[in-house]
Amino acid sequence: MQSNFKNFDWDGLLKSLPIGKTDEDKGKRKALWDRMDANKNGYLSLAEFDGALRDVLKIPQIFPHKKVIARAYKDAKNKIKGKAKHSDDYVEWLEFRYLLIYLRQYFEYYVMFCRADLSSDFKIKLDEFKKALPKLEKWGVKINDPAAEFKKLDTNGSGSIMFDEFCEFAIQKNLDLEDDDDFDASELTNFKG
Repeated sequence: MQSNFKNFDWDGLLKSLPIGKTDEDKGKRKALWDRMDANKNGYLSLAEFDGALRDVLKIPQIFPHKKVIARAYKDAKNKIKGKAKHSDDYVEWLEFRYLLIYLRQYFEYYVMFCRADLSSDFKIKLDEFKKALPKLEKWGVKINDPAAEFKKLDTNGSGSIMFDEFCEFAIQKNLDLEDDDDFDASELTNFKG
């Protein structure tokens, strides 16, 4: 069964992710990069990042949620056009800050998704979407025609809203979880997932 993350330590998560633009955060980020880039090739693979969440950052709350990790990684590795042969396949140093920002933000969207997914099957069906309307309003969007909105969100026509579809909606509507750390959205300049 999925958790609704009611007592999640958002401040602790943010403190463990050095995403700021201060010299202190830059130094922490560089040290973190050096520990994560285990083979010192200047690239961070998805496997290295995944393992580092467990072994380096020690964020056990996120480690089991592979959809969050994979989505953050996929978007970060394509954030800056690299010149090296493998630039589009891996996260490089210039994309690392984005990777940490995306990890935090997609985890927030994942928590929202889990709270709307009442059956815990990693799909939001129309009846669950309708029941989630009060939550969605708390998160920043009022929906007048749930069936029409659901149909728009179900881009693959599966009859359910999947996590990636929900992320696109959350980004577009700038959703914000009511009980998180009030992450400074200005950090997400050009956040488009």
